[in-house]
Amino acid sequence: MDSSVQARLDDFIRRKGLRRTNQRDAIVRAVFSKDEHFTAEELFERVRKADSDTSRATVYRTLGLLVEANLLQQIDLGDNQTTYDPNFLDKPSHNHLVCIDCGRVVEFEDMNLDLLNDCVTRRLGFKPLRQSIKIEANCEQLRLKGRCPNLIASRLSGKRLRKKR
Repeated sequence: MDSSVQARLDDFIRRKGLRRTNQRDAIVRAVFSKDEHFTAEELFERVRKADSDTSRATVYRTLGLLVEANLLQQIDLGDNQTTYDPNFLDKPSHNHLVCIDCGRVVEFEDMNLDLLNDCVTRRLGFKPLRQSIKIEANCEQLRLKGRCPNLIASRLSGKRLRKKR
């Protein structure tokens, strides 16, 4: 975990009149130890393996603090639950391609989208701060080959797949 994340969180917590706790530290380490999206329940399971004293309520409260401190971003990947993305610190302008067949999520950046975003927001009298676009798509491998390794891996791991619309 980047030390600047902890420093920013410590400053934010101090300004809110809160204190630093071992459980909160364990949650923050778990959030920023991997560069991947997660749900609150996935994070809770990850944290419980490292610190069995951490409660679900503490996980949810800490997630709220991290979002409020702009250290973590809530995103909607179309699966009817809140997903968290720790990657907005390094890349405040990034987007997600979501496969509605296998659940795979691919982050991407595109300079053309950044330019379009800049032009549109300035033309309408705004200053762009960040952008997030979600594109839902069908899996090419499933369509072309009749099978998708990501779908198979998702089912084997017990991952809940998105509902098709």
